[in-house]
Amino acid sequence: MQIGKLGLVASTVVLLGAAGCQSERMASLNTRPAPLPAAPAGTVTAQQLPPPAPTTFPETPPPAPAPTTQVAALDPAAGAAAASTPVTEGAVAGVWNVSVAGQSCRVATPRTKFGQGFRAAPLRCPAPLDGVKSWAVQGNQVVLYNDGGSQVASLSSTGPEKFDGTTSSGSPVSLTR
Repeated sequence: MQIGKLGLVASTVVLLGAAGCQSERMASLNTRPAPLPAAPAGTVTAQQLPPPAPTTFPETPPPAPAPTTQVAALDPAAGAAAASTPVTEGAVAGVWNVSVAGQSCRVATPRTKFGQGFRAAPLRCPAPLDGVKSWAVQGNQVVLYNDGGSQVASLSSTGPEKFDGTTSSGSPVSLTR
């Protein structure tokens, strides 16, 4: 009796599958749109190209420049301009690579309202950043807070996609993308 029921179920599945392939719904998949009529492309003219200009090369290459010991200097005003630019919440939102006193981790800073500003989620960060729960923008600084609302770190913009600062205990911290 078991084999009879199993055979009945199997044949029913096969028949339903075959019937589905014969429906009108599948016929529309095999149709192609009518080809577009050819459009004239204009006239084509033919004429001889002028000969290429002769190229001349010097007999010997110019000497290599003498090595110098010049070092590029950073413009001090450029750093001040970056630090004085107001930071926006949209520029801070995202995922950051964090360096805290020589150790690395990551912090997500979505724009979800929480605590002192927006939610923050550290990933395998050392203390004190392991306790960061929220962040906020204050002028040209990003401030990180713990669950109790106390400030954990304060960072200033030092360039595009980079913030540098210190933790409340004085350890250096930087955020980069």
